[in-house]
Amino acid sequence: MASNSSPSLQGKVAIITGGSKGIGKSSAIALAKLGATVVINYSSDEQAAQDTLAEIKKLGAGEARLVRGDVGTVAGVQALVKETVDAYSKIDVLIPNAAVMPMRDLEHTTEEDFDRTFSLNVKGPYFLAQAAAPHMPRGSHIIFMSTTLCTASTVMPSYLLYNSTKGAIEQMTRVMSKDLGRKGILVNAVAPGPTGTDLFFRGKSEELLKTIAGFNPQGRIGTPDEVAEAVVFLSHSSWVSGQVLRANGGMA
Repeated sequence: MASNSSPSLQGKVAIITGGSKGIGKSSAIALAKLGATVVINYSSDEQAAQDTLAEIKKLGAGEARLVRGDVGTVAGVQALVKETVDAYSKIDVLIPNAAVMPMRDLEHTTEEDFDRTFSLNVKGPYFLAQAAAPHMPRGSHIIFMSTTLCTASTVMPSYLLYNSTKGAIEQMTRVMSKDLGRKGILVNAVAPGPTGTDLFFRGKSEELLKTIAGFNPQGRIGTPDEVAEAVVFLSHSSWVSGQVLRANGGMA
């Protein structure tokens, strides 16, 4: 249960896509600790999803359920929203977190790479918001996920495709906040810096990790739990909308 000094999300219903690992998992646990009912979408790793569900149940706070599905398709996001609304009648917090991060510069990007990355990173969040909005009461929140690399002064060419999708997310945040603001729905994004997830560590040498940590004034890489703190803040704010909160320890 939430302490007296913490915001309470008791009675709130949250959807988190890609919620079985990394930042999504930490966000799901953080919201559940505050009493929220959490619907966790995942695509393939059943064990990771079950482990996350078990962790939340141990908290004895908010309820949680798993929904497997491809949220890079309109049918997939509509099914996720339908199952949630059928069970709980509403959606208070929507976190389209699922994404892929192929390392592709211009020369090495294929049409298949482009379509797959934009489907999950942009199309899915866009139509998930469209499907969920009619079921979101005033004061609800949509929290997109971007990246600090959208504004970092140094970025490697291999981030071209991934950053292109996150640039779209930041424009969706900016303009959708005007659109859904008319219904009292607040729309923001969190833009993490380098964060210690399995996806981030994969394929990186110890030397490279030290170099990346050195880009941060604190000399380290962030944790998923620290990014989840920004998600929690935006999930209960009442006057912050259309903003991108860069959770990066001062890197950029």
